[in-house]
Amino acid sequence: MTSPLSSLPLLRDYRRRRASSWDRDGGNRDFWVFDPGETRVLAEVTGPGSIRHIWMTLASREEHYPRRSLLRMFWDGEATPSVEAPTGDFFGVGHGIIKMFASLPLTMSPQDGQALNCFFPMPFASGARVEMTNEGERHLIVYFYVDYEEHDEPPEGLGRFHAQWRRQNPTVGWGDPARRFDENPDYRGEVWQTPNLDGKGNYVILEARGRGHYVGCNLNIDCFQREKNDWYGEGDDMIFIDGDTWPPTLHGTGTEDYFNTAWSPRTEFSAPYHGLTLYSGSPEWPWGGKNSMYRFHIEDPVYFQKSIRVTIEHGHANSLSNDYSSTAYWYQEEPHAPFPAMLPVEKRLPRP
Repeated sequence: MTSPLSSLPLLRDYRRRRASSWDRDGGNRDFWVFDPGETRVLAEVTGPGSIRHIWMTLASREEHYPRRSLLRMFWDGEATPSVEAPTGDFFGVGHGIIKMFASLPLTMSPQDGQALNCFFPMPFASGARVEMTNEGERHLIVYFYVDYEEHDEPPEGLGRFHAQWRRQNPTVGWGDPARRFDENPDYRGEVWQTPNLDGKGNYVILEARGRGHYVGCNLNIDCFQREKNDWYGEGDDMIFIDGDTWPPTLHGTGTEDYFNTAWSPRTEFSAPYHGLTLYSGSPEWPWGGKNSMYRFHIEDPVYFQKSIRVTIEHGHANSLSNDYSSTAYWYQEEPHAPFPAMLPVEKRLPRP
């Protein structure tokens, strides 16, 4: 296996191309204006190739515009998208906001995270289409680059890139928010001794069928139900592969553990493969409010031959009711299973 840096000397017969919003009249109006409800194609490519980089920046006078706009991507003439997500969530942070962070495949760069970048490779055999929809009620200004390669031959042995957004608001928890752990010590034992031996009530990050590999997600939690000194993260990750039922193929030990942090983190942090990009706690409620985190399986993809179901508990044994949303990223052979219907814009907006 070679790294991108070590393979740079390798000569290739590819051709670099770009679709962008540059001003065709030669001026400096290098952006597109999307009317409310408008869908436009950012890039349409015929023939084999691979998208290697997407950059964009958005502007609107409407609140939460990163959740009001949608990105969709189609490979090889398919009728349904392989990528479908609100723009901000696709680039790594939910809750309808943008915020500066840096990972290997995704970044939100200065100023203030307004430059959105994606470096996930996206190969295709006969064509690609990238489109955006403004589902807001005001105009949306979009500057963009879609940088891609043209190839002479279709790719062999390469999965197609997929990204899927989901939300459950609220999750269905069985706990009693009036009985906080710090005020009711007996309740702590009652909750922690309640087993979860099937994972059926877990929050679902991804369900996919076919052959491929899962390469990570971002997860956004708006914590408004209090328990265990207000900590939301007593929820194990459980990944079910190729039809297994119980136990799952991969079983973790807690939300912060899956995202490669520890001990109920309260420090924003970003690294190539994991990070806590948003922390909104306060001295009165250390883990209340909006939180965002990511974990990318770049060095450790999760392979599946028939199916995969990536889940996580919302509180121990799914005791908590909070707002969960996520974007999952994976590669697989086509065709892919149908995506869940995208929520209408009013049901995508963050909680007040």
